[in-house]
Amino acid sequence: MANVSKTTDMAGQTKCLPRHIAIIMDGNGRWATRRGLPRTAGHKAGAETFRRIATYCKDIGVQYLTVYAFSTENWKRSADEVGAIMGLLKKYLLEAVDTMEKDHIRLHFFGDMTPIDPELRALARETDEITEHLSKDDFQANVCLNYGGRDEILRAVRQFAADCAAGEKKPEDLDDALFSSYLDSRGIPDPELIIRPSGELRLSNFLLWQCAYSEFYFTDVLWPDFDEAELDKAIAAYQQRDRRFGGVKK
Repeated sequence: MANVSKTTDMAGQTKCLPRHIAIIMDGNGRWATRRGLPRTAGHKAGAETFRRIATYCKDIGVQYLTVYAFSTENWKRSADEVGAIMGLLKKYLLEAVDTMEKDHIRLHFFGDMTPIDPELRALARETDEITEHLSKDDFQANVCLNYGGRDEILRAVRQFAADCAAGEKKPEDLDDALFSSYLDSRGIPDPELIIRPSGELRLSNFLLWQCAYSEFYFTDVLWPDFDEAELDKAIAAYQQRDRRFGGVKK
């Protein structure tokens, strides 16, 4: 595996781990199809990959991991496939409720939960309550469910407009920090590194506001085959980037 710990280069500069990594978990269906399996088998393998990668991120010191589990556009898929994804999520949440406190793992959801099955929504609320009791220094996994970057921005704009209409805010109050407080990711730093497996070279409506200064890493590896060594490669590539945020390095 690549060395992804804090290292010092020849110029004496420290190369740190990204504090927040976001991943578009793509390629489950193709992984299954190539093996002559139903697409649902790919989602099951992908869920195990998420579990393994989340544990690895926690172990190496990454503080936040955000994953794209189900987009606002994914409802277009077959009922069987959508049902399988939701079933896997339910299984994961039931396990999380029992292990979050013991493992010191916080869990949060991004997205519009309104159309989600009431039982899943109740489980998500339960994980939110457990998260509130854990230290803010503990590792946090964010799951994007019925999420779309444009939808998130529209929901934030509507809420800000409603607050203005109620006299609680003024249009001239709006700046980057205030707008960010209306997003699903409020209180969480923007991701330094966004990873997309499966060979696709697009964001697919993922974290559109938050990705303004993220570094991107693309790989042909399908998500179920994405392992700790692949994450090490992505982090090592990130550590070679020159992050100037629009400025000029002295």
